[in-house]
Amino acid sequence: MRVVQVGKYFHPYSGGIESHLYVLATELKSKVDLDVVCSNDKPRTDRDVVSGVSVTRCASYGHYRSVEASPGMVLELSQRSYDVLHMHLPNPLGAASYFASIKRRPHRLVVTYHSDIVRQQYLGKLYAPLVARLLERADTVIATSPYLLEQSVVLPAYRAKVRVVPYGIDLDRFGANAERDAEAREIRARFGGGPILLGVGRLIYYKGFEVAIRALGRLPDARLLLIGDGPLRSELEALARELGVAERVHFLGEILNERVTPYYLASDVYLLPSIARSEAFGIVQIEAMACGVPVVNTQLPSGVPFVSRDGESGFTVPPKDPEALASATQKLLADAELRRRFGDAGRARAHAEFSKDALVRRVLEIYGA
Repeated sequence: MRVVQVGKYFHPYSGGIESHLYVLATELKSKVDLDVVCSNDKPRTDRDVVSGVSVTRCASYGHYRSVEASPGMVLELSQRSYDVLHMHLPNPLGAASYFASIKRRPHRLVVTYHSDIVRQQYLGKLYAPLVARLLERADTVIATSPYLLEQSVVLPAYRAKVRVVPYGIDLDRFGANAERDAEAREIRARFGGGPILLGVGRLIYYKGFEVAIRALGRLPDARLLLIGDGPLRSELEALARELGVAERVHFLGEILNERVTPYYLASDVYLLPSIARSEAFGIVQIEAMACGVPVVNTQLPSGVPFVSRDGESGFTVPPKDPEALASATQKLLADAELRRRFGDAGRARAHAEFSKDALVRRVLEIYGA
């Protein structure tokens, strides 16, 4: 079976859609004849083999409102024969390129719909007719959670062809072993030995890390470790200074994914304080759960509360509510047995629902392989 996956980018371990595409492609490569076509961040077309996957990055000549100008994608799709074309949305360029390309033979069209366009309303209006046409043409539409299917402004119209397939990750990268445990002990010692709260992600608006910093003022013994970087770093640092908690908020910058696991193991509670449904799923929750760490997330109209369930693997609180975030976190910090119980339940849920093996099995069923 010949399969072409079309994504916006293909960057290993970059998070979100790109991370999902990487995991899916590297697992599918031994089961189907697979190519990945995406945009480059340079004005040239690169053809690489990444972890055994054939990847074509189409030359980009700039971008507008996060949409790459990669006209070569039309030619790349026209030159390929495929039994299945798997498109990952949102991706205006990919959708337009598909319809502009020469489709040489009958094929199945599978679309993974990762999220609505939330913030860029003007782009969303321009893009909507193209999405509608693509979803009408699709044989199967994949939603990454039942919450996304119900809360999306787009998907309910296509309910009859929607299948829910949650993200899956390489769970072997997470969890305890002797080396990771030793690193976790060193991290705890480095940051004072008190309760550790962890957040991982880009320092951008919808992640809501300012809410976590505000909540820290109500958690006098805790330290907050933030892994990741982004445009809001200086603003968040200033907020921590303003609130008098700067000495307890540690901005650790980018840390390679394979080095993040000991930070999960060193933490007492994982925080996902996201404030907008641009946070469509929150894969980092799975990573924390796989390490046995309870999660405090937010009640967003997205897949976030589906991943870590309230009262099962952690607590779910209203978004933009520092007091509620602090209260739920304090409840966990005060009860080691509750943390253990939630941690065990989260680990079990991660292995049952969010493994890469489960992801690939479900996708291959959709392909008809």
